[in-house]
Amino acid sequence: MIAALRSALFVPGDSTAKLAKSLGSGADALILDLEDSVAAERKQAARATALAFLEDAGKRPPRPLLMVRVNALETGLTDADLDAIVAGRPDAIMLPKAEGGTAVAHLDAKLTAREAIHGLPDGEIRIVALATETASALFVAGTYGGASPRLTGLSWGAEDLSADLGAETNRDAEGRFTEPFRFARNLCLAAAAAAKIQAIDTVFVDFRDLAGLKREAEEARRDGFTAKLAIHPAQVATINAVFTPSPAAIAKARAVIAAFAAKPGAGVVGIEGIMYDRPHLERARQLLARAEAAGLG
Repeated sequence: MIAALRSALFVPGDSTAKLAKSLGSGADALILDLEDSVAAERKQAARATALAFLEDAGKRPPRPLLMVRVNALETGLTDADLDAIVAGRPDAIMLPKAEGGTAVAHLDAKLTAREAIHGLPDGEIRIVALATETASALFVAGTYGGASPRLTGLSWGAEDLSADLGAETNRDAEGRFTEPFRFARNLCLAAAAAAKIQAIDTVFVDFRDLAGLKREAEEARRDGFTAKLAIHPAQVATINAVFTPSPAAIAKARAVIAAFAAKPGAGVVGIEGIMYDRPHLERARQLLARAEAAGLG
């Protein structure tokens, strides 16, 4: 099972230099990209490069989680991607342009067959789906629950969606997402919660604007996302800081849990004049789980 992560950094799958450098980025996960960042004529070379990196990096613990973003199912390239890289035992496959639980189940079947071919345990390779990159995907966002035990997280995308919608831009003059894209973001968050998996916020494309990144990451954390995608190593430290529970938040969570433990069966407890109910208890447990995953337990 993949532990909760805070940051996941995209790295072009055909760049040996960038892949090697990414190991020192501090990201909780690396996403070896075979899709958007790789030109059509470079796909085959990228598969070989990604496989070599998986085989090398996989032998060097401690290491970040290693994911591979394959090409979308509709492209006809997914099988060739999986044929090439499953032997490298990636921790997860990122499925772009996913359209609901049916797409995840389809990928699950493909992985099952290839795990058997390579002698890997059934279900070892997990799935993270990009759930909002097409207009039609928005209408099936609620179908991920129970689609596959491999599914460990959902994220969303605004760039492909803006092209599909025909939008002139996906952000306003202040750099915030416009309404269609906030809608997609909210659908992803709700879909992840309904499926009981991790909600991962999308990329912030201006990698020089760390203040804007911090603001967007903090808003995502406030709303319920627990991680964010990165497109540049310079973004990783900011993302990790935002999604790492603070000492004050950890102390508060422990106090809530202790208060309920002291009063078994209580529906509400009071701490320093503030009332906390069962939803607060569940949020406290989730926060401590994220803290433990970040090594703060």
